[in-house]
Amino acid sequence: MTDAPALIEVRHLVKRFPLGRGALFSKADKAVHAVSDVSFHIAKGETLSLVGESGCGKSTVGKCLAQLIPLTAGEITLDGQRIDGLSRAQMKPVRKRMNVVFQDPFSSLNPRMSVEQLVAEPLRSHGLARTRAERQARVGDLLEKVGLPREAMVRMPHQFSGGQRQRICIARALASEPDIIICDEAVSALDVSVQAQIINLLMDLQKDLGLALLFISHDLAVVEHMSDRIAVMYLGRIMEIADREAMFRHPRHPYTKALLSAVPLPDPEASRDRVVLKGDVPSPIDPPSGCFFRTRCPMATDRCAAEAPKLRDMGPGHQSACHYADEV
Repeated sequence: MTDAPALIEVRHLVKRFPLGRGALFSKADKAVHAVSDVSFHIAKGETLSLVGESGCGKSTVGKCLAQLIPLTAGEITLDGQRIDGLSRAQMKPVRKRMNVVFQDPFSSLNPRMSVEQLVAEPLRSHGLARTRAERQARVGDLLEKVGLPREAMVRMPHQFSGGQRQRICIARALASEPDIIICDEAVSALDVSVQAQIINLLMDLQKDLGLALLFISHDLAVVEHMSDRIAVMYLGRIMEIADREAMFRHPRHPYTKALLSAVPLPDPEASRDRVVLKGDVPSPIDPPSGCFFRTRCPMATDRCAAEAPKLRDMGPGHQSACHYADEV
């Protein structure tokens, strides 16, 4: 997958949220450093997962990619064409090719609109179905594709369960025939059994339609099941990026190793060495110098405080941002 041409490419993405002036008589403007110099690419038909603790910046990356919030710095390209900084009118053809499925299906759907209206909205917006009969036929096909009956189009969102609502959200995301769908914690609000159904649905749709997925999650068990490649984020930076097998079998960053050690094992008799991190995650308003992870890292040295490590190759398609990755 890593040798395929990039559908989406993100280069040196930075996103800061200004907080205004600091203390009285202070001239320094404070800001939340949500994303700091993040780069990656996604190929057609590939699933790249962004993982990390809450507040690490992974959802902010997804919103920047979908142009829901402006970038502070960096570039985003779709098929080699820059899409960051485009006007609303210029973004319309881009939005046809890129859709988002959000975490909460209960707040993602307008409660005053029927399922037909909700799913048909992208069809009207992009001129993909001119008559109501065409829209109804297309909506019915989309509902069946996500495992719902055609008759569901006459019902309202409150008449469905959480898993069914998320299927409606996926049908709406598929309506414009996109190339990529950004799934922002798309299954985390659902019961475990429903999670499995939605994940299998996404994987089947990806296989049938050739979709690329950016799957944002904190659940490594889910990520292991459906990812081609995985990028691990900490405090707004990518610590490690690798294909699924390399990431889970041989992590090359202390933070990745700590995350993986906390994943529950299906065999109650099995055990693994737990890596317990000291301290708390630093504030994104005042991140540490050098390596952002050094204040909690068991391998940190003076070099880590003085020099920020860059992502470096550890093998085919495997990169780690650690000075001592060879020793992990």
